[in-house]
Amino acid sequence: MLSNNHPPKTSQPDRRRLRVHTAAVTASLAAIGVFASTVPAQATPARPLHHESTAPRCQGAGTDPGALVRYGTETLIKAPLSVVFKLQTDVERWPTWQSPVLSAKRLDAGPLRKGSQFLWTTPAPATPTTPDTTLAITSTVQQLKRNSCIRWTGPAVGEGLRIDEGTHVWTFTQVKGGVRVRTEETWTGDQPEADVPTATAILGAGLEQWLTELKTAAEARSGRPCK
Repeated sequence: MLSNNHPPKTSQPDRRRLRVHTAAVTASLAAIGVFASTVPAQATPARPLHHESTAPRCQGAGTDPGALVRYGTETLIKAPLSVVFKLQTDVERWPTWQSPVLSAKRLDAGPLRKGSQFLWTTPAPATPTTPDTTLAITSTVQQLKRNSCIRWTGPAVGEGLRIDEGTHVWTFTQVKGGVRVRTEETWTGDQPEADVPTATAILGAGLEQWLTELKTAAEARSGRPCK
């Protein structure tokens, strides 16, 4: 699952030893199978967030404070706020701009809102101890404020792979020059917690790729390509 690309440097405050096998942490809620991708040269690199004071929150709620696996990052997107927010929350169209998303389906009707659920799938390539499979992720929106933030939670399940609970927060802020998008995600479960540094690196690579593709799609749609 891991490519020759170097994942972003991460910090991991809890160094406790865990003995559960490590290979199954290759399932990323953010983006499976993208770690060999080349980040477009014209994209502005996302910047890792410092935790606590800068961690994004949606209507007062953040990621799981007890999770051992977490990663946060941000970037500036040169596009209108409405364009960025619609791209991110029109989940059924994710496959049109997110290369690792195979399918995405709303499980309820109407505008995306608190309580809405969606099921999306993404490939998980084979590792020495896990099979090539497709990960199914069932996400439930816990908080949402239009053009401001969204927070969802849910498990990711595939053959030989499982993340018991992922919690993902996104915030969108109009700033000079565009929209500052900030995100943080946490994972819990025996498999990701078996090797926290590796799981964190994989999660981070997925989130950086997600931001890159969101930036590219939003700037192209608004006619303001990233520089």
